Amino acid sequence: METNYDVVIQNLADGLFRELEHKEDPQDMARLRAAFEFAREAHAPQKRKSGEPYIIHPVNVARIVAEELELGADSVIAAFLHDVVEDTPYTIEDIRERFGDEVAFIVGVVTKEKKDKYVQSKQIDNFRQILASMQYDVRALLIKLADRLHNMRTLSSMRPDKQMKIAGETDYFYAPLANRLGLYHVKTELENLSFQYRCPREYSLLEKLLDEEFTAARPHIEAFTSKIEALLAERGIKARTEVRYRKPYSIWLKMNARGCDFAHVDTKYYVRIIYRDHEPLSEKDTSLRIYSALTDAFKERPGSVSNYIDAPKENGYQSFQVKLLNDRGIWEEIHISSERMMRNGRLGCAAERTDENIKSWLSKFNELLKEVADQEEGLDFMEGVTSSFYYDDIMVFTPKGRGIILPQGATALDFAFEIHSGIGMKAHYARINGKLCSIKTPLRRGDCVEIGTDERAEPQLDWLDNVLTYKARKYINSFLSHKETTGYQRCPNCHPLPGDEVIGFKNPDGTIQVHKRNCQSAIRLASQHGDSIVAVSFDENPSLLYPVRISVRAIDRYHLLSDLVECITEKLRLSMLSLSTETVDNIGVCTIDFSVHSMNELQTAMDSIAAIPGVDEVSRIDIE
Repeated sequence: METNYDVVIQNLADGLFRELEHKEDPQDMARLRAAFEFAREAHAPQKRKSGEPYIIHPVNVARIVAEELELGADSVIAAFLHDVVEDTPYTIEDIRERFGDEVAFIVGVVTKEKKDKYVQSKQIDNFRQILASMQYDVRALLIKLADRLHNMRTLSSMRPDKQMKIAGETDYFYAPLANRLGLYHVKTELENLSFQYRCPREYSLLEKLLDEEFTAARPHIEAFTSKIEALLAERGIKARTEVRYRKPYSIWLKMNARGCDFAHVDTKYYVRIIYRDHEPLSEKDTSLRIYSALTDAFKERPGSVSNYIDAPKENGYQSFQVKLLNDRGIWEEIHISSERMMRNGRLGCAAERTDENIKSWLSKFNELLKEVADQEEGLDFMEGVTSSFYYDDIMVFTPKGRGIILPQGATALDFAFEIHSGIGMKAHYARINGKLCSIKTPLRRGDCVEIGTDERAEPQLDWLDNVLTYKARKYINSFLSHKETTGYQRCPNCHPLPGDEVIGFKNPDGTIQVHKRNCQSAIRLASQHGDSIVAVSFDENPSLLYPVRISVRAIDRYHLLSDLVECITEKLRLSMLSLSTETVDNIGVCTIDFSVHSMNELQTAMDSIAAIPGVDEVSRIDIE
């Protein structure tokens, strides 16, 4: 039966208006309805790629702005109108005349500028324009995120190359931006939708494995949360629990960061304990009271406490976290939060919309952009911005107690440049918690760091492999006058094999570089140079071999090494390049380099090795 889109559109709009009537006055409701009618008329001839009337998109963006971000009337009106100037004959002056200066300004900010020539690329210039809006009004940025969120929710109607381009932009820029603004739910949905379209096979597999695991674990989880609720009720603490299951992208990140398979990823979910606002005690005291009650009944994992109440994350996230041992001998991750913290975690910078709060967020962003805004090269600009939108952060301290926020995984070198560029340029060694360490040592939350300098010291090429922050990379690159070049058929970072899910990018010299679809370099290129994406068929060639490296974890026994060598060289007839092993307390870890023709051949080898008696885990690791 043919869809009656007029009814669908009107029902969408009416549902939104019913929600808004509870908080907007009659005058603003009249403006909202007028904005919807104006947008419907302006977009009347247009269709989406799915064949639906285009007006469905701005109506859904307006719903996200109103219902999920909880913004006011002017923002919702601007959401209705956000594509009118870009895609129809109407102008900003037409918007101003009908809906006022404020709405016109927001629409103007989210409208892509049309140019005959772009500085670096159309995508990068668009990113610059979006970030420039932060100087004036954070609402424009939030509408842009709502626009991207709805586009990602409806991406299935696009062709595969467009899906990769939009998904790459999303993972590279929009999801980290949502995180930086404290919009955790938006960030999570964006990055999972991006992962789903970039790597559909991998996403589907992880989704299936998670569903199976959650189904099996649900009775145990419910028993654990029921015990917590009963315990808190006995103490007269009014709180509720909820279980938050981590998404496929989060699990994929953990697997890659730890070099393990799905079965060995821990904390696939966490338990929230949420207490009411306006308790007699302060939020910190209430959290500590709940923590005390829990640790009276459950064993606490030493060193697992994270106090994000006193020291919020850079994006404003707050909670009190701890890991507790359940009845099955498994560590459970617990997040203790107030209703206010939960709301702020969902709405981020839009949660407490006072003038002072908004100015604080604008100030943070403008300080961040100040250092990179003058970059002439678009790539440097975007690398500088996105490297500063890191998903998680840590706080470390100088010997005098000054707190320094750095991305998780940052090193003592990052710390040195964050203190002062002169210290970074002459960094020679570090003392971390009083212990002498290399300046390349990764830092952990709460570390006290001191940097030793030497006038003869200077940045080395390998420093670039041991820093995360834009500031450090900027000064090191400047000193080395280093410009990274690729010129390879295969990406030198992700080392794709025939049979992997891959994507190609056409280089200026006409060559094609092949990347895995989940490669960070590919995501970055897709977000900046989407027009260079080409479909590739990376098939197995019997005459070509590719070096790979695997890690084997096993219970040590007599003949284990000979069985591994026999499996690879005799059974599989593969050329082994090197083997190293270390055994501690009867657990052996072997690192093996050999060559294969394809991903299928590698998987066959890994499956064969996994079947050897005593072998517990086989995983692929990157070759530096």
